[in-house]
Amino acid sequence: MNLYLSVWEGTRENLIGKWLRWFDEQGNLLLWSSELVEQEKQRAERLAAQLRAAGIEPEN
Repeated sequence: MNLYLSVWEGTRENLIGKWLRWFDEQGNLLLWSSELVEQEKQRAERLAAQLRAAGIEPEN
């Protein structure tokens, strides 16, 4: 597993600063668990909206 540690500038828990972050060998940022949760939540909301647009209630 080729991982690299680098400095990333951004916001974490409402704090703006420079953070040490992991990147893969292609230079892709590896997400924190909170970022993964938010990404999955947004994906689920988009899917639910698409289902509703098709006349399907996702809760059923």
